[in-house]
Formats: sequence, C-alpha cells, structure tokens
Amino acid sequence: MTGATGMVGEGVLHECLLSPDVETVLSVSRKPSGLQHPKLREILLSDFFDLSSIESQLQGYNACFFCLGVSSVGIDKPTYEKLTYELTLKFGGVLSRLNPGMVFCYISGAGTDAAGKMHWARIKGKTENDLKKLPFSEVYLFRPGILIPTKGLKNTLSFYKWFAWLLPLIRIIYPRGISTLAALGQAMIHAATRGYPKKVIEVSDIVILAHNAN
Repeated sequence: MTGATGMVGEGVLHECLLSPDVETVLSVSRKPSGLQHPKLREILLSDFFDLSSIESQLQGYNACFFCLGVSSVGIDKPTYEKLTYELTLKFGGVLSRLNPGMVFCYISGAGTDAAGKMHWARIKGKTENDLKKLPFSEVYLFRPGILIPTKGLKNTLSFYKWFAWLLPLIRIIYPRGISTLAALGQAMIHAATRGYPKKVIEVSDIVILAHNAN
C-alpha cells in the first residue's frame, strides 16, 4: 500500500492490520509510519517515479491499496497532474508487470469525472480510465466522500478535529455522501479478497462492502 502516513492511508492500514483476511502489509512511503506490527513491513522511498531499486521487493502480493494523493488546492495544474496521474500510472504499471494477478484499489474521490469542468475531477477521471487499461486482475476505483475519522489515529486532518461535532448531523442530512474511514478500509479489503460487481465504488457501495465484510 501507499499513503500510510496520510489520514486515509493510515485508516486503511489500521483496518488491514486488524483484519484476519490480511496476512502481511508492505507499506511504500517517503517517511516511516511510526507503527510496529508483526504484519507490517515498510520500505522508505524518496522518488516514487523510480521503483527500480525496490522492484524485487514488490513481487508476490495479491493486492495494492493506492492511498497516496495530494490536494489540488495551492498546486498548479501541471504539478497536480504529475503527482496524481503520472505517478499513479507509473506505480501501477510496474506493479501490473510484476504481479499480473494483482487487484488494484485506487482512492479517487467523490465527484471524479473525466469530462467534468473541474481540473482535479478530469485528472482523477483520466487516472481512473487509464488504470483500468493496465493488466491487473481487477481494478476498483473508490470514490469516498466525507470520511468520519477513526478515533486514536494521529494523522487526522485538523479540519475533522474542529468540525467533528457536525459529522453526525451531515450523516443524517446526506447519508449517501458520508462514511467512516474504518468502513472504507474494510470495503477495500472485502473488494480485494472477495470481489464486487461494480468497479467504480461510490459511498453507498463502500457502506455495503463494509457491512458484508463484518
């Protein structure tokens, strides 16, 4: 998996370490997570565009949970495209070559649309479309909306800490747009291990997958 030191990746990693369906986790990250667990192994990599030094360590895995991502806020369009589209396809291309039977689960986002008006939505949509062309066993494109953080994790964004009291109300008003971070992790594990008929996983699908996983 990637992105374990971000809010989403940390939450997904947390569920992987708890799940009996997950035997071992290899985290590829720029910095250490600070976690120690019998299931967890970490590789620190400064340049995600060059995987040549670690390719031998990326073989033999059944799934990839790609949780690495950047916000489009404050980033120029070419940089956002490089860090969102080019990096993801580069990483996915190497993994699909090394592990052709792998399931690839990509964290995209609600509102992703390759033909949309927003630049970030088009780039995310382009990334989704081209990931589906890689020779993986399956590609699942997760589009979470608002996420209720998992208590006790350290990388929760400050926004959530300040507005946590609003989340239960939002869940009542707009249930199709909100899920827990725990549910997202459980849904990814379920899709990777047992499959799902849809390849684009919206919030409602995340809830269904997480419920079936428990």
